[in-house]
Amino acid sequence: MAAKEAAEVVLISGGTSGIGQATAQQLLARGARVMLMGRSEERGRKALMELDAGERAAFVAGDVRHPTDCQRAVHETLARFGRLTGLVCSAGIYVEGALEDLRPEVLDTVLDINVKGTMYLCQAALPALKQAKGSIVNVASDAGVHGNYFCTAYCASKGAVVLFTRALALEVAHEGVRVNAIAPGDIMTPLTRGQLQASPDPEAALQEMASVYPLGRIGTPEEAAAVIAFLLSAQAGFVTGAVWRIDGGLTA
Repeated sequence: MAAKEAAEVVLISGGTSGIGQATAQQLLARGARVMLMGRSEERGRKALMELDAGERAAFVAGDVRHPTDCQRAVHETLARFGRLTGLVCSAGIYVEGALEDLRPEVLDTVLDINVKGTMYLCQAALPALKQAKGSIVNVASDAGVHGNYFCTAYCASKGAVVLFTRALALEVAHEGVRVNAIAPGDIMTPLTRGQLQASPDPEAALQEMASVYPLGRIGTPEEAAAVIAFLLSAQAGFVTGAVWRIDGGLTA
């Protein structure tokens, strides 16, 4: 157990694909232990096979909308690896549409996953993170720092994540816990790829998506994961309450 307790241990919601899985890969590469949290057992098994990290990676099924699932994920992480030094809240949902067409059940789902899910998981993890003087990174969005067209519910949810991050950073700073967020622009995740494939001309849709970015392209999960990994590390020991924009200059 002593060797396990000496290691960096990170719980990652939404860890079975996209930014979450890329973060797990980079943390494992530097010797960390990771616990992936997601709703699908099948996707969890697939992610673990792709990570190929043996006993240093595990999966716990759970839905961040449910506080009991969040508490269980933390409990299983502690039981498996002995402690918790980092939390990445990467689980999220994206929706578009006019406010006039927004159905109550859709708004509830967006807020339950993006906002409440982030808060519930942070709440569950805080006792262990205080003990380890650990770090939290929440995945917000460029849509949380400026308005995006046809995207009111999503913007509202990610804006809430941004201010929650800043407020929590102040609340727990005296405990030695750091809390930061990233605000990615478009990233080539499975969700983005699916949106593009739904277009009549996926290549033209990608070019149009990339055209608004000063760097002329959209980002990769690995680029977002690299910033998360840095924020979790001791190298970012004087960084808290920050929102790092990973958007190719979009919000410059």
